[in-house]
Amino acid sequence: MAHLKQQIYSNMQEGNRKLLKTNQKMDLKLGDFVRFVDENIEGYITRIIDKTTIGVTDSNDFEIPVLASKVTLVHGDIPDNDIVSNRTNTPIAEAVFITEGVYLALVADQHSNSVVHFHLVNESSFQLLSSFTTEKNGTFKGDFAGVISANSNKKIYSAQLGDIQIWPKFRLEILFNTPANFEPKAPLIFQTYIKGKDLSVAKEEIAPLKQKGWIIKLEEPETIVDAEKLKASFFK
Repeated sequence: MAHLKQQIYSNMQEGNRKLLKTNQKMDLKLGDFVRFVDENIEGYITRIIDKTTIGVTDSNDFEIPVLASKVTLVHGDIPDNDIVSNRTNTPIAEAVFITEGVYLALVADQHSNSVVHFHLVNESSFQLLSSFTTEKNGTFKGDFAGVISANSNKKIYSAQLGDIQIWPKFRLEILFNTPANFEPKAPLIFQTYIKGKDLSVAKEEIAPLKQKGWIIKLEEPETIVDAEKLKASFFK
């Protein structure tokens, strides 16, 4: 009887370890470099199929479906798309304070063109308190929340490019903050669907990312009023 209890306990412990392992594996993200546990195969994650299954594209550009619990993250492989800014947070002179230059940049993964990464680029002198949410069929998911320093950028989302027609609705909310003596800009709320036609234009060079991609503008250009022309229009 004691042996049977010990066996049941051991089975429960083993089940818990497997469940924990599976949950840990599903922390994997698109673009992660992984190695198969039982086979001599490695590659980049190019698809999240369901809660337990991923697609891994190998060096032959062949996508292999596999249980997330059957791969391991290759540590020491620095993601190419996590841009780390080496700028120092030096005080900003008011004469050169930049108020514009916040946008979304969409770039293909450097190892698989089937995956696209969303970067929030901040070329302004403000620091951004940002929140990025997706919504599909009434279901909301907070995918990113954090601070984007002045003159920096951050990868906030990844998606399968082939699924663009069924991408969720994107909602980005931004607060502008600075320790300098400048009035903060009004909060920015941007929400949109992105479809194939939106990426049918030619890619642009995105200097902060050192890569070509698509730019999604978040801010409307400021309207400049010509006082003389406005005045003349009243006397026509």
